[in-house]
Amino acid sequence: MDLKSIWEEFLNKISDDLSPINYNTWFLETKLINLEKNIATVSVPFHIHKKHLKANYYDLIQKRFTEVSGSNFEFEFVTKEESEEKKVVENNLGVPLDNFQTNLNPLYTFQNFVVGESNKFARTSALSVASQPGKMYNPLFIYSKSGLGKTHLLHAIGNYINENSNQRVLYITSEQFVNDFIELNRKNNDGNNLNAIENFKQKYRNIDVLMIDDIQYLEIAAKTQQEFFHTFNELHTKNKQIIITSDRSPDDLKRLEERLITRFSWGLMVKITPPNFDLRLEIINKKIEAHNLNDEFPTEVKEYIASNCTSDIRRLEGALTRVIAYATMMNESKITNELAIDSLKDYFGNCVGAKNKIEQVLQTVAAHYNISVDDMKSKKRKESIAIPRQIAMYICRTIYDEKLTKIGLAFGGKNHSTVLHSIEKIENQIKKDNHLAQEIKKITNKINN
Repeated sequence: MDLKSIWEEFLNKISDDLSPINYNTWFLETKLINLEKNIATVSVPFHIHKKHLKANYYDLIQKRFTEVSGSNFEFEFVTKEESEEKKVVENNLGVPLDNFQTNLNPLYTFQNFVVGESNKFARTSALSVASQPGKMYNPLFIYSKSGLGKTHLLHAIGNYINENSNQRVLYITSEQFVNDFIELNRKNNDGNNLNAIENFKQKYRNIDVLMIDDIQYLEIAAKTQQEFFHTFNELHTKNKQIIITSDRSPDDLKRLEERLITRFSWGLMVKITPPNFDLRLEIINKKIEAHNLNDEFPTEVKEYIASNCTSDIRRLEGALTRVIAYATMMNESKITNELAIDSLKDYFGNCVGAKNKIEQVLQTVAAHYNISVDDMKSKKRKESIAIPRQIAMYICRTIYDEKLTKIGLAFGGKNHSTVLHSIEKIENQIKKDNHLAQEIKKITNKINN
């Protein structure tokens, strides 16, 4: 019986011992990746899974696995990143051709890449390259801030090519390229490094598709830039596909050699921008659907997460995991908006771009009326707080066209009717009070500036 069949049988057994939410949270995405010397190595999505499985389910895992395998095993839990790093270390440079490692993550595909206005062109370009590697847009250069899907697209391209051809695809980070280049300077027992040089060339030049992630890290390695230049030329001359990602455009990579920057512009440069609210919400829905947790997540919780983490998809995924884990650890049977707010109260402050337009309105209005943002989000009904709160809601809706549900969530979980009443009240007052209209215009100017 192979590893996949063994683990499927194990999962079937252990699912009977757990509630659906506990099974989906802690076991659904696990994978048995090795059985050796009475040690079972299991791949898990995040570090929190390693800790939680060991602390809460270790004995049960051993018991059910013994029933399946007929042998006693100790368990080692590793994240996907750790298992990939281990593969790279074990296969570094001296890998025979028949054991070629693509380093691709099979979970990243075009099918599960959620498309919106911010990434549509990047996805279309990537699919074009995957369909005709070496013929369309060579090189393809994708750039964006961290966490917006560059790496997902790289793996999707590689997996598509693997499934539809026999071409040799290599995914690598620029950091690993640097490390491999450093190995060239280490001489063997005969006092030369000819084997290392040959292995390096086999790894990087005897391929059909080279995908190198986070090229910006080459900026700190001048000598490695020279080697990458030669590797690039060798592949490009032979019409081999090159795909590169970066957190900046080529023109902003000031410490890369000019000749490299020039070559990056030979093909197509594509930028991915942060996702809008609708795309963030769609990403959340896809992740929840993949975990079979549609019934567990109310719409207001999904919108709360989408509203507060605006520019990093990984943080969206992390927020979902945190809410699920919090509900499990607190023995909550239902995920509610109150639970989500409590579980994420220290998380959103660390989100890149967490201060969306509603947050800017909150902070600007609070400062204008000399009250705190917490007051604005509270249930206090004092006129000195209630009126600024209503004004802020009015600005969010009429000036920035935010959704009523989204506004309510950002203002401490106010319901739809409360938000609508506040907006209508300010609209009626403006008709009678020109001073209030000027006040709101002044606040809006502060936000826009």
